[in-house]
Amino acid sequence: MTVATGTWQLDPAASTVAVRHKTFWGLATVKGTFTAVTGGGEVGPDGTATGTVTLDAGSLDTKNAKRDTHLRSADFFDADNHPQITFAVRGAELRDGDTAPVDGQLTVRGVSRPQTVTARVTAADASAVTLEAEFTVDRDQFGVSWNQLGMMGGLTKVSATLRFTRTEA
Repeated sequence: MTVATGTWQLDPAASTVAVRHKTFWGLATVKGTFTAVTGGGEVGPDGTATGTVTLDAGSLDTKNAKRDTHLRSADFFDADNHPQITFAVRGAELRDGDTAPVDGQLTVRGVSRPQTVTARVTAADASAVTLEAEFTVDRDQFGVSWNQLGMMGGLTKVSATLRFTRTEA
C-alpha cells in the first residue's frame, strides 16, 4: 500500500477516538468517545509523514452526563484550562505493507510526553487514507491522577480510526 505525497486533512465525520479505562478496582470499564476531533498532516516525497491530531478535551462522551462533567473538571482533563489534547506526529513511515510506526508527542493537561504508536492502514487510494491504532496511556504521567479510594488505577486504552482526505499534492 502506498500513500500519496501531499497535504491531508482529517475527516471528522469518518474518524473516531475512543478511550476505555477499568474502574471500580477493575470490575467495570468506562468507555467514551471524543466527539470533536480535528487534524491534518503532510506526506513528503520520501514517504514520511508529519501532522497533528487534536481532540476537544470537553467533548468526551461516556453516555453519563454527571461523569462527563467530572471528567472535564480539574480532577481529570481540566478542560477549562487545557481545552485540547494533541498528538503531534514527528515522523511516521509506512513499512511492512500496511503498518507504520509513528513517533509523536502526546499533550494532555499541558503535559507533553513522547508516545510511539503503530498505525495500520486499512484503506488507501489517491484521495483518502484510513488509519487505525490502539495504544495505552498512563494517565498519571499527564497529571490526570484523581483516584478516589484506588478505584481508577491502571492504564487507559486509546483506540483511533482516522480518515484523512488529500487536499493538495
